[in-house]
Amino acid sequence: MKKKITRRKFIKKGATGVVGASLLSTSALSYGRILGANDALHMAVIGINGRGGSHIENFGKMKNVRLKYLVDIDENLFKERLDEVEQFAGYRPKTEWDMRRVFDDKEIDAVSVATPNHWHALSTVWAAQAGKHVYVEKPSCHNVFEGRKMIEASRKYNVLVQVGFQNRAIANTMRAMKFIRDGKLGEVYMTRGLCFKPRADIGKYPDGAMKADEKFRMNLESKNYETPYTEAYLKNVHYDMWLGPAPERPFNRNRFHYNWHWHWDYGNGDTGNQGPHQFDVARWALGKDDLPVRVNSMGGYYGYNSAQETPNTQTSLFEYADGKILEFGTRGLMTNPEGVLLPDINLTGDGKISATTKAKPVKIGTIVLGTEGWMQIDAGGNWQTFFGRKNEAGPTSGEEDDSYDPMDLTGGGGGAAIFDNFISAIRNNDRSELKCDIETGHKSTVLPLIANIAYKLGRELKLDGKEESFIKDKEANKMLTRDYRKEYAVPNVI
Repeated sequence: MKKKITRRKFIKKGATGVVGASLLSTSALSYGRILGANDALHMAVIGINGRGGSHIENFGKMKNVRLKYLVDIDENLFKERLDEVEQFAGYRPKTEWDMRRVFDDKEIDAVSVATPNHWHALSTVWAAQAGKHVYVEKPSCHNVFEGRKMIEASRKYNVLVQVGFQNRAIANTMRAMKFIRDGKLGEVYMTRGLCFKPRADIGKYPDGAMKADEKFRMNLESKNYETPYTEAYLKNVHYDMWLGPAPERPFNRNRFHYNWHWHWDYGNGDTGNQGPHQFDVARWALGKDDLPVRVNSMGGYYGYNSAQETPNTQTSLFEYADGKILEFGTRGLMTNPEGVLLPDINLTGDGKISATTKAKPVKIGTIVLGTEGWMQIDAGGNWQTFFGRKNEAGPTSGEEDDSYDPMDLTGGGGGAAIFDNFISAIRNNDRSELKCDIETGHKSTVLPLIANIAYKLGRELKLDGKEESFIKDKEANKMLTRDYRKEYAVPNVI
């Protein structure tokens, strides 16, 4: 086994190098490796299971981008991913299980982070301290405190940090926002995010390795099974590193690959999984950069008896200082197979959907309500508008964009433009070019995070937006951060 690098040694060495480089330049490429137009940009993908597959494919197929490292604590995953890269790119990257060794490589220009949520912030901060640009998946962080530290790290070490909110770079979604900003729906007073995505139960499993003949049911559909995680398999898993900032607990199949989403130590439920995409579009359409003043959230885990901790049905409601409303709902049990248009409002007098709507119901997307009309936007950015008491069909996006598939749970979902934008901003040395800079991503990530706090506490919370904290509520404010294991603590001072 390679010698372990402690966090203290890494930060001391990495931060010193960055400070020295910053004396030479104040540009985003201040770490010292200035790229020419034809130079290859060297990257590492951190977290190669699930969504990491899209990172590998999108970055690996770009001209003048070379994947130098694939990084994951599960070394069992390397061969398949290496074979994929070799097939489409003609070379095999290096592999590494400890991301800190990659950050120590001066040739690395940027990293992409597709780890579980609880690792997003610390990996971003470490990368920034080492002078690397970062593309990080949504939600940008696991708790509110972490997001602010990510912003501070990006600014202090002068690196670009992009959050993977694909809609920010999807042409149809941008056209929808222009339509709204041009006032064609009138004054927008409410937006509603939808995540009607069926989720099967995840079952229950004892702690420890699984038996060779034992099957594990994934939370995709009840007939989908994976290879068991036997003692032989776990010998190639660096489990302590996987836990990272989370509390120390014994290995359990149900808290590992993919199903970590449904446990509070690592994930944020579907409100903080698929939900952030819809929160982002809903906030964008509502035109809000400030935080709401009130939040309520309710729901539960219905229909199954499994180890899942997060709700499979949840409704969250946010009120802003000017009275405007943002709502988000997720349903993962008996999901309406027809999706929804707009309950009640889009019905004719006899209770039937108006034939004039010609709408394809949205299961995962956003409803935008204005004083003159309303719009529905699906997860790929395709949109339709409706006007009048009879919901007569108005302008649409005109051309469907299927590049992003929210139902693709294998990591193959697209939205390639957001990846292209990240690389372009690095080459042009221009933070303003980013479609979703960390500050924008943080503002949309905070919404599902505070919704989950309200859900856990079971009561309405009032916010001080400027301080990003709850008003006179010690119990809620304590939940804005977490207790970290010493070696994996997100630092208070960046």
